Amino acid sequence: MDVLTEQKTDFQEIFYEKSNWVARITINRPHVYNSYSTNCLEELAIAFRQASFDDEVAVIVFTGSGDRAFCTGGDVKEYQERYTRSPHNYWKYMRLFGAYIESIVNTGKPVIARLNGMAVGGGNESQLACDLAVIAEHAWIGQVGSGVGSVAAGGATQWLSVVVGDRRARYMLMTNRRIPAYQALEWGLVNEVVPSVKKDGEFVKHATPEQISLAQKSQEGYSIDLALLDEAVEKLAQELVDKFPECLRYTKEQTNFWKNLAWHQTIGHARDWLSIHYSSWEPLEGMTAFIEKRQPRYRMLRERAAQGKSSEFIWGPYTLTCSNCGSQAIPEEFEFCGVCGSALNGAGNSE
Repeated sequence: MDVLTEQKTDFQEIFYEKSNWVARITINRPHVYNSYSTNCLEELAIAFRQASFDDEVAVIVFTGSGDRAFCTGGDVKEYQERYTRSPHNYWKYMRLFGAYIESIVNTGKPVIARLNGMAVGGGNESQLACDLAVIAEHAWIGQVGSGVGSVAAGGATQWLSVVVGDRRARYMLMTNRRIPAYQALEWGLVNEVVPSVKKDGEFVKHATPEQISLAQKSQEGYSIDLALLDEAVEKLAQELVDKFPECLRYTKEQTNFWKNLAWHQTIGHARDWLSIHYSSWEPLEGMTAFIEKRQPRYRMLRERAAQGKSSEFIWGPYTLTCSNCGSQAIPEEFEFCGVCGSALNGAGNSE
């Protein structure tokens, strides 16, 4: 089959559909808040390329399943189980992630992020890669990298300062605080906010955090309804359909200048640094804490460094040699050799 006209349909973790000149790409992993797996990244890149090459598609809408999450970035459980054990493979993962992000930026067609729920971490980076964004009022945006042992260098460190300004970018990246929908609109993270909270069947405008919480739990007559989000996204999409395609394509390419400049100057370095960083204690602690649903021990690592101990290696640097069996590169905080079991605190053990 001709790669330019091929239409893949057997996706496992996403939905792909098109009608009325619009292709809709949906991450279908609601059980993990639409975080993307390694396989999902590959499927997304294929889907965006497919929509890009399809002359029956004028506009692409990108969203997530359900009403809780647009996308929450990478699957932290997969990170913890796979990449903290094999950091060199994270370099490969980042190549897939980069290809996915670039598949959005390089579509040559407008991409609208339909923010049906929270856009967190790589989810925010994903919506930043899009051209336009419409957010449901109950949704929010945020970054989490520095809190889970990673760095948001897959679009956020590159693009947030361009979109919201330097101080706001640092605020989001360093504090990891949530940015509610209307604050996101004020900051320029999105183009439009639409009501999504209902009380007794009627939409509530400017719902309070308490009302949003009740709606997400379907309590006291409150509920989440995405009908107005769909109307707003469809209206915007059809407005874009009625523009000349080559003019839109070149407009996108020209306005991508700052995105492309920041991205291509930094992503290679980020890919290599992150793959090396995955061999350290920070991502292991941060992602294990996430899986175990506890707070990471941030200050413990700081205290170890302040005490002159290693904050990079769990059992200290690999400095000891067993005088009994000759095993080398044993962590300095070990009391016994892991090979022969001999005590390591006697004479003949060296650093």
